[in-house]
Amino acid sequence: MPTSNSHSLPSLTALRAFDSCARSLSMTAAAESLHVTHGAVSRQIRQLEEQLDTRLFDRKGRGLSLTDAGLRLARTTREVFDQLEQTCDQVRRDAKGAPFVLACSGSFLARWFIPRLDQLQQECPELELHLTATDESDNMRAGVDAALRFAAPPWPKEQKVIELAPERIGPVLKPQLLPETSPTPDWLLSQPLLETLSRRQAWPEWCEAHQLDHSRLRMRQSFEHLNYMLEGALAGLGVAIAPEYLVEEDLRSGRLVAPWGFVETEARLGLWLPDTEISPRAQQLADWLKTALNQ
Repeated sequence: MPTSNSHSLPSLTALRAFDSCARSLSMTAAAESLHVTHGAVSRQIRQLEEQLDTRLFDRKGRGLSLTDAGLRLARTTREVFDQLEQTCDQVRRDAKGAPFVLACSGSFLARWFIPRLDQLQQECPELELHLTATDESDNMRAGVDAALRFAAPPWPKEQKVIELAPERIGPVLKPQLLPETSPTPDWLLSQPLLETLSRRQAWPEWCEAHQLDHSRLRMRQSFEHLNYMLEGALAGLGVAIAPEYLVEEDLRSGRLVAPWGFVETEARLGLWLPDTEISPRAQQLADWLKTALNQ
């Protein structure tokens, strides 16, 4: 087996110095962030370039720019160090018995999770959660153990996604807005409709399932958050389209009705983890969510 340095991995110290330089494009800034001298960073970069037998940076006066090889390596080191930091943070919190941090949209948190939080605490008393509301696009930030997202496969290879349930969407409205006779889906073509900016494909997807021309729909109002859209529907502003999970209580109480039911989309609600490992607490939460979502 080869034993020469040309076939071995560079040192973690050298890769860390490279990653810091690649992020800042400055050896001075990298040295400050790593709490070492400028000379120490320069030596690590030089040794790394010698070991890889290629230049990673172009030196332009006091500035740096990445070569093609440097760009390629930087993409990998950034992902690896980000994942390593997240994993170490999780291990540290687990060792301290810190709460399991779960991120999800404010709409899902308010309309689905909080009403069932007492049930979770009774059935999994040892699982201490810290819930945080974030936009779905930003809910895997550092310090988060898992995130709930609606998304369509395929899933990213660098993360583990535990599929929980399919997304089912449908039009909902105040019962007072319905005509006396049961309307067919094409009645919606003459009605003011509500949508969310993050899920503008919801109406076209539902229309396709019912053979309706979605280009004839009349949008009255767009909302940034799904919860705001549903409040608009409850206020009688028009017909909203929403995931079934988020309107169950409103349908049960009669505040909203869903005359045409719900259709399944390609999206799935998943529990997203920072890396490919599933911790015991993440698995316990996923098992509970699967059961609760399908009750």
